[in-house]
Amino acid sequence: MDERIQKYEEKMTKTLSGFEAELLTIRAGRANPHILDKLTVDYYGAMTPLQQVANITVPEARIVQIQPWESSLIKKIEKAILASDLGLNPSNDGKVIRLIFPELTEERRKDLVKDIKKKGEAAKVAVRNIRRDANEAFKKLEKEGVSEDETKELGDDVQKLTDKFIKNIDEAVEKKSKEIMTV
Repeated sequence: MDERIQKYEEKMTKTLSGFEAELLTIRAGRANPHILDKLTVDYYGAMTPLQQVANITVPEARIVQIQPWESSLIKKIEKAILASDLGLNPSNDGKVIRLIFPELTEERRKDLVKDIKKKGEAAKVAVRNIRRDANEAFKKLEKEGVSEDETKELGDDVQKLTDKFIKNIDEAVEKKSKEIMTV
């Protein structure tokens, strides 16, 4: 592949990866430890990701269990969960914290699907913006003496990339929407 196109493909790949990572944080009714990925805890004065101070497991379909490596962290982890927008109430037995995921209501499922579609549209806009930047760069190349046929071919290649990434985003939206509606 032409190195002039490669950097735009890398940007589109990062956009898709970021979108897919964001989808992992949306809970689909069953327990998913990834919803805790953005949670940080005050650990000796430094805000530290939860995964670095505790063991996170899924012992049952609708329970996430958090076992801090130091028992002194239990209260801080509980506080971080309550302060987050997860909408979950932690319960602890002095050693581990359990997050119980309630069944999603039909209304909540539809809201989540709407949210996923909105995030998908934002990712597609980002991909299209990368395409626009690429096309602008190719127009500059034409002014610098690169042939019109070559810049047209580069534009066509970027369009194919754009179509591929938009299709991938649509598939990810469809998959996550199905997952939420059938749980």
